[in-house]
Amino acid sequence: MKAVHIAAPGATLEPVEFDLPDVPHGHVLIKVAASGICHSDSMPAAGLASSYPRTPGHEVAGTVERVGGGVTRWAPGQRVGVGWFGGACFQCEPCRRGDFISCQAGHITGLTADGGYAEYLVAPADALAAVPDALSFEEAAPLMCAGVTTFNGLRHSGARPGDLVAVLGLGGLGHLGVQFAARMGYETVAIARGAGKEPFARDLGAHHYIDSTAADVATELQNLGGARVILATVTDAGTMSASVAGLSARGRLVVLGVPHEPVPVNAGLLVGGSRSVAGHASGTAKDSEDALRFAALTGVRPMIETYPLSQAREGFERMMSGRARFRVVLTNP
Repeated sequence: MKAVHIAAPGATLEPVEFDLPDVPHGHVLIKVAASGICHSDSMPAAGLASSYPRTPGHEVAGTVERVGGGVTRWAPGQRVGVGWFGGACFQCEPCRRGDFISCQAGHITGLTADGGYAEYLVAPADALAAVPDALSFEEAAPLMCAGVTTFNGLRHSGARPGDLVAVLGLGGLGHLGVQFAARMGYETVAIARGAGKEPFARDLGAHHYIDSTAADVATELQNLGGARVILATVTDAGTMSASVAGLSARGRLVVLGVPHEPVPVNAGLLVGGSRSVAGHASGTAKDSEDALRFAALTGVRPMIETYPLSQAREGFERMMSGRARFRVVLTNP
């Protein structure tokens, strides 16, 4: 099989070939059809993988090729996806309280186990999500991270249909967040830089648009009645901090993007209006499956650029440059 890996911290992507791996008990061999490139795929090169060499990629879609012993839910030929969540032990304390994302023994696809920049991938059976026929593999792949992160962040935010929900940013996460928010029945506000993005935001389903370069975001949100939820997909701490004043009473800022610096928040705004700030991780395999089914049902689709696996380095550089609209996906024939 062909793959692309990071040989050591600080190294660049390089192509490799090796024999198909064995399929351990409780695992599945997946023939990878598409693998999204996420900004987090820079982590192995930064030295954050558990061991090296390491194949990145945690937005994977393909078909089951072979199953290991004890696997009963999955069978060869089924369409499946794999995201960050690489399975759980169901024995540790986080698992016992239902926090499978924090499983002390589970693996993280692309960091503690090899990911999808390859022709084949071995994953625990409980890490798989069924991919609906209505989604192509190229469409499904980014939904395994960017999609489930925005979908899950919204559905657990406390907002109800009809509430005012703002999406801060119109990039790889934000363009999906606007689609999910509108189709969940929220009065959706898209917030981005520049008036020229308004037609695009409205095409995605936004009911309102705020140009953050021309207006005060918090004031504009309050003029609309105050946001029950602001979904922050940007990685700018100042922008996040300034938006808090746009929340309604008991409103919540849900942070998805991770700035390099702390996010300062006015405690008076939090206490005075019983407002809150919360972070949200991506989700389990079941969450990913829910996101895929919802996207297939409602027409939510990522905007993608595709590159063959043989051009993984070019695709990676395109994504990291910030010029991609809006997700890059590696494909296998």
